[in-house]
Amino acid sequence: MSADLQATEQNELHHAQSAADDAEAARRKSVTDDEGTEEEDDEEDDDDEPKLKYTKLTGSLTNVYRNGDSTSAFTVAGDKMVLGTHNGNIHVLSLPTLQSLRTYHAHSATITSVSISPTPPPPRSTAPNANGSNAPSVSSPPPSISRTPTGLSTSRTPQKQSSIPNTLNNALYIATSSLDGHVCISSLLDARDVQLRNFARPVQTVCLSPDYKTDRTFLSGGLAGHLILTVGGKAGVTVDANTNSAAAAASGWLSSVGLGGGGGGDRGRDTVLHSGEGVIREVKWSLSGKWVVWVNEEGIKIMRSHLKLGSEEGEDAWRRIAHAARPNRKEWEDMAGVWKGRAEWVDEGKLEVDDEGVAGPGNGVVVNGTGTASSRRKGAKVEKLVMGWGDTAWILLVREGGTAAGTGRRQVGSADIVHKVRFEDCIVSGITLYTPSLLAILAYRTRDDDDNPIHQPNTNNETPPSKKTQRHRHTGLAPQLRLINVTTNPTEQVDLDELSISRFETLSAQDYHLSTLYIPPLPPSKISNPSTNTNEQQQQRGALEGLWDAAGGKYASRMFSSSASVLSRSSDDKTGSYASPTSSAVGVPAPAAKQKRVDAAHPYATESGLKLFIQSPYDCVLAVKRDLKDHMEWLLERREYEQAWELVDAHPEIIESDAGGSDPGSPSRGGGGGEQQGTLADFFADSSRHSTGLLQDQQQNAAAEREKRRIGDLWLQQLTSASRWSEAGRVAGKVLGSSTRWEHWVWTFAHADRFDDIAPHIPSGTEARLPPTVYEVVLGHYVHADVARLKELLEVWDPGLELFDAGSVVAAIETRFRGSEDEGMDKMVAGGKEEWKVLTECLARLYLADGRASEALRCWIRAQNAEQAFRLIKEEKLMDVVAAEDVTGLLMLRVSQQMMAKASLRELEEATEEAVQLLVEEAHRGTVMPATVLRQLERQGSRFKPFMFFYLRSLWRGDAATEQDESNKPRLRSKFSRRTDEGHALVEDHADLAVELFAQYDRDLLLTFLRASSVYSYEAAATTCEQLHYIPELVYVLSKTGQTKRALFLIIGELGDVSQAIAFAKENAAVEDLLDYGMDKPAFIRGLLEEGGLAVDPLKLVRRIPEGLEIEGLKGGVENMMHEYEIQVSISEGVARVLRGEVAHGMETLRAGQRKGVRFEVVREDVGEVELSVQDPPTKVDGGEELPVPRRKVEIKTVQPGHCVGCSEVFSEDDKEPLIGFACGHVYHLSCLLKANPETADADTIERLLSQLGNGNSDDGYTGRSVGAKVAHAHVIKNVVKGGCRHCLIPEGA
Repeated sequence: MSADLQATEQNELHHAQSAADDAEAARRKSVTDDEGTEEEDDEEDDDDEPKLKYTKLTGSLTNVYRNGDSTSAFTVAGDKMVLGTHNGNIHVLSLPTLQSLRTYHAHSATITSVSISPTPPPPRSTAPNANGSNAPSVSSPPPSISRTPTGLSTSRTPQKQSSIPNTLNNALYIATSSLDGHVCISSLLDARDVQLRNFARPVQTVCLSPDYKTDRTFLSGGLAGHLILTVGGKAGVTVDANTNSAAAAASGWLSSVGLGGGGGGDRGRDTVLHSGEGVIREVKWSLSGKWVVWVNEEGIKIMRSHLKLGSEEGEDAWRRIAHAARPNRKEWEDMAGVWKGRAEWVDEGKLEVDDEGVAGPGNGVVVNGTGTASSRRKGAKVEKLVMGWGDTAWILLVREGGTAAGTGRRQVGSADIVHKVRFEDCIVSGITLYTPSLLAILAYRTRDDDDNPIHQPNTNNETPPSKKTQRHRHTGLAPQLRLINVTTNPTEQVDLDELSISRFETLSAQDYHLSTLYIPPLPPSKISNPSTNTNEQQQQRGALEGLWDAAGGKYASRMFSSSASVLSRSSDDKTGSYASPTSSAVGVPAPAAKQKRVDAAHPYATESGLKLFIQSPYDCVLAVKRDLKDHMEWLLERREYEQAWELVDAHPEIIESDAGGSDPGSPSRGGGGGEQQGTLADFFADSSRHSTGLLQDQQQNAAAEREKRRIGDLWLQQLTSASRWSEAGRVAGKVLGSSTRWEHWVWTFAHADRFDDIAPHIPSGTEARLPPTVYEVVLGHYVHADVARLKELLEVWDPGLELFDAGSVVAAIETRFRGSEDEGMDKMVAGGKEEWKVLTECLARLYLADGRASEALRCWIRAQNAEQAFRLIKEEKLMDVVAAEDVTGLLMLRVSQQMMAKASLRELEEATEEAVQLLVEEAHRGTVMPATVLRQLERQGSRFKPFMFFYLRSLWRGDAATEQDESNKPRLRSKFSRRTDEGHALVEDHADLAVELFAQYDRDLLLTFLRASSVYSYEAAATTCEQLHYIPELVYVLSKTGQTKRALFLIIGELGDVSQAIAFAKENAAVEDLLDYGMDKPAFIRGLLEEGGLAVDPLKLVRRIPEGLEIEGLKGGVENMMHEYEIQVSISEGVARVLRGEVAHGMETLRAGQRKGVRFEVVREDVGEVELSVQDPPTKVDGGEELPVPRRKVEIKTVQPGHCVGCSEVFSEDDKEPLIGFACGHVYHLSCLLKANPETADADTIERLLSQLGNGNSDDGYTGRSVGAKVAHAHVIKNVVKGGCRHCLIPEGA
């Protein structure tokens, strides 16, 4: 194996030298490959949409490829990208801007691997800005770095570099291995903190400890086949490794025990942990730092590291826990040492999410290295490892602790193989997990499209290939990035993308690298309020400029504008790449502003999610998950316009808005006519500063609506081209909205005579008003083609909205009517031709919209559309039009010819009820008088007598029904009675016609009318009743004309109703006629005895009974008559007794009241003044019962006690004039009372009466103490106080 390793080493060195010589030619060729002419696909694209999108970052790495250099090692960790070249240069770049932080020369040969410790945090995602795109977010603007020359240097001392900000992100170490046998470890912050270790043999891989800053530990391996642990070492010097001694070489695996810590002094200490199994090409530390995986020619090894061990677990350091043997196949014997293993420890929290339907069932059972199944241990700390080596991929789960099966001894850890996939047509050049279910493979193809094997150069030949042979070898195929669902069917490729890589023909599987970067999404708070990040946006300006440069600058402009893509969708494609979808679809060009924006904005490196970096010696490609916008472009490319429209409708945010409608030619050029913006940062920052949230939403919505209309237009073109007119009509109503494109499409359908497909979907609202001609053409078409559809359209296109000129459509309809004048429109409609009836209704709607309400009403009546006619009459007050022309038509609105011939009176009444009520209301208002209605109906003949009857009857009844319903509201009765009286008066103007109609259709109403009215002709009424043999009605009419005897004889002779005859005789004083006619009829005699009552003299009746006449029930009749007289006598006696008692009680009460006195109380307030208080005691009758004092409800004026009511003067003891007091409490001077009484108000009367009373002198007049004097005095006083207190006098009528 020693000779083989030496040959392999020589091959590697020659290969590196050839690569360095070819670098410059490769760079020239890459420009041609990347920016060459576009080639079309020979075959159609696959039906499945790709899951990833790609962009080249090569244009931003020009410094890397300077002086013909090319990359040989590559890694991405956090916000750093590190590249090693064939010339031994190391380039450290910042993500996402791809701006160079540091470039230094560390090796004299090809760099084989790169390792970073610790892993820096990833760059932050960005929230959408005002333009809907993302801007990168970095902690601080990167400094301007002065780069060192990239040529070979004779000194290994790093040249002077500009200072790098001392931040947490930059405090890291970078280790590189090379074919020159050295491992270089350098601090990014301090160029002096560098260690160069010489292992004297080509080193294929190096891996720093996650805690290298503190433990100064790293692992390395190479062509010597040793896995070497190095601890310590002095910075700033070059040290030879101490693994060449016999003792160290013999220590082997067991020497690793107890070597986890400590260094070997300033020179460091190197320990061989494992050897003897061939070349070691891959070593990777796990994310937690607990595990280390390495790959040699015998298989995959996993061991426990020295990190995070407990106090009792020190002996577990560097102990191997698992081994997965290489596949036992023939090609593996030759190529195991050549193929480079690719190991990737996966953090499942930093993966993309599985799409619906992609994720398979959970892995409850796993397969270990022996091929047996074992259940997962719940609660164990598990790390996932994906491994790609040769044509095989593994997915392993590594867990800590546990016990060994069978022995029960404690284990340091265990590893289980959960998936193992073999590839028949490729070698794995890179591997990672894209989602929990999808495995991403960077495949180097070993078979062509025809499944023929590709000749592989033998890299193990003793003689290395010459430079000329290496330069002109063109056997390689373009690499592929494959997504494989390992949970369902590992042999099925979910997605396959062929990458366009420069000079892929000359590259091998070892030349490709795959690395990942996960950027977490922003917190929702920052996404929802991007305006809070204003300060950060100011800091991001430099990053934005770098992003534009990273996207290519001039290079990106050429690449994107050329429509070239790094993606090839088919493995059968011989041409390499195909043109990417343009933003303009066939038929309708996209706005120029939008095209430029799409070309300029490729912020893949700043969006959240998992990024895949694919690196070749001459190219760097970034792959990210396709978003909704990419999905839309894919749909447009495939002309799936329906799905594209639905997508934009559901997610309008995927369409970028154009602020102010300007055209941003590029991030560094302002829109046309606007102020120039110098940088990409100015371009975005200006928009962020001057746009409010509301304006952004409006612009976003407007842009989405424009895009929807554009896609909808393409959709319609597709459907109409395929003659799918019906579907196109539905789509037009859905996608055109308020677009002005409606006119174009309506004319398109019209020219194809497809009115039925587009008409139902033409906008009917004012928000999408089209030229009136569009509507008029469609309506004019249906006037002759389909009147039913015409009616439907007029209901949708309300003529009142003025969408079209109603007069032009009216003219079209009238023209058609005139074309059929032979039949006549009225005749056709009346004859039941439904088409003409519908056309008449349409004409009515148009008349109404044209302001010709009366003509519209005539059309509604002619078409017998009752609802519309009644509505129009009520709204437009058109009863005068009806009354003047067509009362008959109004009544016939709901009456057909068949009803006129066969319907019952009840059915006709229900059909004409609304029209009759309307006429009755108008009669009450005085607008349509009954004479007008009856005259028009009489002209129609006897067939219309029922309608005359309905009308007169409704007039006569008035609001009888309403009055009955409102019987519990007496305050409304006067109103209803008034309306009823008005109705009676209106009917009585046509009383004889009313008698005739009532007699014919309503006999009960006839008698009511005869009793209530007196203006009809009695002779005509009697004739009518006699003709119809209406005896009761005839009897009433005869009684009104004084023919009581004839009437009585009709009652007795025709009706035979004794009771009615007796009642009639009583009412009309025809008892003698009744006795004369009925004395020979026993039934009448008995009836008179029983019901005659006081109207017939019993004695007279009995005396006139013929002798010998046998009368059945005579005794009972006489007894009944006598009993009735007894009742009458008893009632009379009782009434007399009650009357006498009430009179006696009243007289007694009167006498008691007259006998009682009124109490006057005298109160002395001051000397010479008195105050009288009058009280009226209750009246007592002889039985001792007290009767209440009657109080009359009158307004009593307040009078001050002790004062005369008349003169208001105070009473005094010296007053000689008599004082008159009343029970009401008021006291007068006698003279004042006389003045207050109008009968004695004159001065002469007052003086005479006072003189009679002596005027206070006891010697004169009637003031003596004799009885006569007292009687005379009382008589005078009675006359004076006649009428009572004048102050409390109740006015007459109060």
